[in-house]
Amino acid sequence: MTRPFSPAHLKRQHLLDLAFRNTTRLFAFLVFAILAGTLVSLLIGSLPAIRTFGFGFLFSSEWNPVTEKFGALVPIIGTLATSAIALLIGIPVSFGIALFLTELSPRWLKRPLGIAVELLAGIPSIIYGMWGLFVFAPAFADHVEPWLTEHLGNAALIGPLFQGPPMGIGMLTAGLILAIMVIPFIASVMRDVFEIVPPMFKESAYGLGATTWEVVWHIVLPYTKIGVVGGIMLGLGRALGETMAVTFVIGNAHELSASLLMPGNSISSALANEFTEAVGKLYTSALIELGLILFFITFLVLSLAKLLLIQLAKREGKQS
Repeated sequence: MTRPFSPAHLKRQHLLDLAFRNTTRLFAFLVFAILAGTLVSLLIGSLPAIRTFGFGFLFSSEWNPVTEKFGALVPIIGTLATSAIALLIGIPVSFGIALFLTELSPRWLKRPLGIAVELLAGIPSIIYGMWGLFVFAPAFADHVEPWLTEHLGNAALIGPLFQGPPMGIGMLTAGLILAIMVIPFIASVMRDVFEIVPPMFKESAYGLGATTWEVVWHIVLPYTKIGVVGGIMLGLGRALGETMAVTFVIGNAHELSASLLMPGNSISSALANEFTEAVGKLYTSALIELGLILFFITFLVLSLAKLLLIQLAKREGKQS
């Protein structure tokens, strides 16, 4: 026969439970406090530039610290362009890696290849930048960029994107380095969500005569679409905020060019290069406003991703 708990014991347990709930609530609201503090700090630091340039700051390509004329158009375009290139390359490659690991790889190769992908995710970004500058960029300039200019430079629609001297550094190089960096993150998430598909679903499809591609397209992807989108958004967030690797290979030029082979700039690389050398209140404020813009871009992208995931979940519920 168990002894009933004494009133003192119950009171003590109630106090401990109350303290635990309040502590976890404090940790949860601490996240909002840090987010709000970051936003307020960026807003306060950006006020001089906002008052001076207004919304024209977003659409001006001029960046001249001597005359204190600043615009964010070049870094914004560089950030979005390099991230788009990274995703255009990274998503199909990551999907192929995850598909091979979960559906096609022999058992003896699955674990070493999975570990290799995870090790790539752990390499510091500055190592990617140094490798990109000293190894990838010279090879890219000697062997790839001349071919792109010769075969695609005169194309009807995409020709202007591949014109210019083969320098090795530029927007395209930065996008390719970013693609290499985001592939391990997206591939790891895709592999993990592909592995949670019930084997019975796939075995039933194979039993009906479906091919591997049909199983993936009609069974695996519909079952894991929310996780796949989440992994892609994780890679996009990494690409938008990457600093050191992009700084090494993008060229760091505040020049607007239609060619992806020409040097450009991104918000993160502009901050890394110029913040320590910023002289004057307006110059510093313009750089802080660049950080504020990057904050809003990331927030907008992640918010849209969250809304997309909610809509997918709702559609999934209606179908069931």
